Amino acid sequence: MARAIWSGAISFGLVAVPVKMYSAVERKSVKFNQLARETGARIAMRRVDSSTGEEVPHEQIVKGYEVTPGSYVQIDPSELDALAPKRTHTIEIEDFVELAQIDPIFYDHPYYLAPAAGGAKPYRLLVDAMRETGRVAIAQVVIRSKEQLVALRPGERVLTMSTMVFADEVLPPDRLDELADVQDAKTTKRELDIAKQLVESLSSDFEPGKYRDVYRDEVRALIERKAAGEQPIAAPEKQQPGSSAVPDLMAALKASLDAAREAGVKPRPRTKRATPAGKPRARKPSAKRTR
Repeated sequence: MARAIWSGAISFGLVAVPVKMYSAVERKSVKFNQLARETGARIAMRRVDSSTGEEVPHEQIVKGYEVTPGSYVQIDPSELDALAPKRTHTIEIEDFVELAQIDPIFYDHPYYLAPAAGGAKPYRLLVDAMRETGRVAIAQVVIRSKEQLVALRPGERVLTMSTMVFADEVLPPDRLDELADVQDAKTTKRELDIAKQLVESLSSDFEPGKYRDVYRDEVRALIERKAAGEQPIAAPEKQQPGSSAVPDLMAALKASLDAAREAGVKPRPRTKRATPAGKPRARKPSAKRTR
């Protein structure tokens, strides 16, 4: 049974929708502890004063912001507590926007929102209204004493909520010097046509289950082998990157397209676009045949 990590209400206009929040993902990374090689014992981390080498009690630790190298402004935890946002347990919707207007770079962590007691009807109403209008809700909520910008999206069965980064946290791409070369690069119509054919040949429906974290699987297998007493297999030597010449772009495109065709990959037929509500566009009635 899933356990809710937050409960409150969605507020839009004068309507309140009681909801419970659940994490939508479970990270599968392999976590290691630090050990001493000789004894195999865990390494203990101690908080010490860098000037005296003595351990500092927890109650004597304060936060500091470095303003100049080696110079800090001390901030007491109570001072931060006074500035902490007020916990309202309300997801306050501020705007409804089109999904296509949100760059995915703004998304952070996904959650599920389920209706709480007495919230089934307004929950269904909100989900249906958002789906029919093709809109996503932008809101703010306080989670774990931190104010979060979030996006609410209607799914097939559940309302999803993704925390978002704020605009001033996104680094502009124009800071990348390498992009200047892209502006000067010229492509031909023939190159573009073959590239589009290659894209079509490799196109398919998105099936999340077919993608695996191969490294994580191999690390887990290594742990299981060593736990069973097996000797680890020596890793193959990594090849040093050479200074190979840049391949001809047209030749690489043609070779890639030929390989895709030999593998039996056929271009997928283009699907018709759907309306913002996720429904096929209505067809115009065909003219009646005259006898």
